[in-house]
Formats: sequence, structure tokens, C-alpha cells
Amino acid sequence: MLSSALGNAAILRRFIVLVAAATFSMFTLWAVVREMIDAPPGDYEVRQGDIMLGDGKFEGAIGRFDAALAVSPEHRGAMMGRAIALLELGRVDEAEQAFSDLIAFLSRSLAADDPTGLAVLAAGFANRGILRDRDGRHEAALADYRQALAIDAGAVDGPGLFHKIVYGDAKPSTIANRADYIEAQLALPEDQRLLRVPELDARQRMHKP
Repeated sequence: MLSSALGNAAILRRFIVLVAAATFSMFTLWAVVREMIDAPPGDYEVRQGDIMLGDGKFEGAIGRFDAALAVSPEHRGAMMGRAIALLELGRVDEAEQAFSDLIAFLSRSLAADDPTGLAVLAAGFANRGILRDRDGRHEAALADYRQALAIDAGAVDGPGLFHKIVYGDAKPSTIANRADYIEAQLALPEDQRLLRVPELDARQRMHKP
């Protein structure tokens, strides 16, 4: 009789554990589904694209950003992500046009009380500046960097702790530092300028608020 009671207790414990696990799984699934349902159109696709950007899967990222833009043509996160992916693929002309389109769209539609939008606009100028910097158009890059800093210096202040850990870069380049450097170099006679330093230039990372 004792063994029977112990056996029943063990069965009950297993049942409770299984029910608890099933309940947790259902709540987790429901939270994911609710997030997908409640999120603005295109947000889910943009999150997928951002993951692919981080993994270096740039073609796949463009596919997800295009999917976001198909349901939300003015999704600024998708516009930014697509431009970054194009640049990382070396499609410089397309990337520059994409950044310029984003900047133009935000410049005409952004509300003054939209801090997130201002951060995206600043990042758009910063990223286009990085593109032009890499392409050797340093005066144009400097103008974009200064514009980014004027709009929202905090948004382009430089990568945070996550970047430093992932890329092993304790002192990543910042837009402000790069702008100051270019400005100082452009003030020198042309034959004394040093505008390309590959080991420093490689530290520049795209900004995506």
C-alpha cells in the first residue's frame, strides 16, 4: 500500500511538471503571437532583417527589408536596413541613393517631437557620410557627419558596450572623432594630408537606431 502511494505521488509530480511546462510553453507562444499581431506592419520583417544584418547575410536581409516595405512602404527601419545591406554588399551607388531617399523622406515628414525619427535621420546622414568617406569623397563625408551631429549627436555617439564585446574593439571610431580628423586634414596643404588610415577606417560601423 505504501509503494502504491509513493507511485501515485511520483505520477502526480510528473503530471504537475508536465502541466507547468506546457503552460509556460503556451504563454511563451501566445506572447510571440501577440507581438506579431500587435506590432505595426513591417516590424516583424525588419527584426528578421536586422538579425540577418548582424549575421552578415546581406542578401537575405535585403529580402526581409523588401518584404517589410511591401506592407509598409514608409517603414524607416526597413529603409535604413536596406541601405546598410546594400553598402555592405559593395553596391555603393544603390546604397547612396537609398540613404539619400531616407534622408529626403524624413526631412519632409518628420515631426519635431519625434526623437526616434530624429535619431534615424541623424543615423542616415552618418551612414551616408561613412559611405562617402570610404569612397574618398571626404568633403561630402564631413558635411554629412556635421549634419548628423547637429541633428542628434547622442544617436551617433559611437557603438556601445555590445559592439565593443562583439567586435573586440575597445575604442571604436566615432562620427565626431572622424569629422574632427577630416576637418584638420583638409586644413593642411593637399600634399600633407592623410585621409585614409585603413586600420582606423575599419572601426567605423553603421548606425541603426
